[in-house]
Amino acid sequence: MKVLNFGSMNVDYVYQVDHILIPGETLASKERNVFCGGKGLNQSIALAKAGIPVYHAGLVGEGGDALLDACRQNDVNTEFVHRVKGPCGHTVIQVDKNGQNCILLFGGSNRCMTKAFVDEVLDAFDKGDIILLQNEVNELDYIIDRAYEKEMMIVLNPSPYDQALETCDLSKVSLFLINEIEGFQITGEEEPEKILAKIKEKYPEAAIVLTLGGDGSVYQDKTGTYHQEIYKVKTVDTTAAGDTFTGYFISSIIEGLPVQEGLRLAAKASAIAVSRPGATASIPLREEVENWNV
Repeated sequence: MKVLNFGSMNVDYVYQVDHILIPGETLASKERNVFCGGKGLNQSIALAKAGIPVYHAGLVGEGGDALLDACRQNDVNTEFVHRVKGPCGHTVIQVDKNGQNCILLFGGSNRCMTKAFVDEVLDAFDKGDIILLQNEVNELDYIIDRAYEKEMMIVLNPSPYDQALETCDLSKVSLFLINEIEGFQITGEEEPEKILAKIKEKYPEAAIVLTLGGDGSVYQDKTGTYHQEIYKVKTVDTTAAGDTFTGYFISSIIEGLPVQEGLRLAAKASAIAVSRPGATASIPLREEVENWNV
């Protein structure tokens, strides 16, 4: 079984602020740092740090050397990362004194996918392989259709949620990883139980992990429902917390761990990640997660 993450790669410009700006406000930042990120890259590095060999497929533009270096330094396979003209994807991130953030995303090279590139990548993968997707790249509907034709296991983190997802056949997805906001956007429901029920109704063959912030996470499939509490730590930066959770939970599936153990592993990893600044830099190694004393 091979694991492919077809996703974004961004340069993150992170500004430390007292509070998240409101419309019309000007505020001096206390500090600026530049990190490697992007939901795709974050999740690939999380998988690699969890001990899972992973291929990343994506496009980098100007300023992309650091992103490629981040992959190589973390043992993410870059065979399917190509260069294109124009700027890299990047984000402008505000992180407040409580560690909460808001993110402005510019797609850049991540929005330069072509069907020919998708075909080239997927030709190297087979039935039973896993493909992890997010919504920070274009041609997502085509990627899902082609992966389904090849009988790959499709895992989707539908973030950021926008109209592009409405063109995708989400019935082809095997596992959804979503938060409460995305759950509302997909189902129109706000309460976790109703979100889970609606997704089960719409996509009865799919499993789902619903993350609930301070209330932990819930996994649901045909066999039942499992809940996991969070591990409380001092929050520094939540930027890659969800991506860390995603990478570690998928690693547990590949390793055949029981659901509850996989949720616990992912919760520990994301707790460590939020206690550190940055995106990829905050993701812990598997040994650290396993030896972490709560």
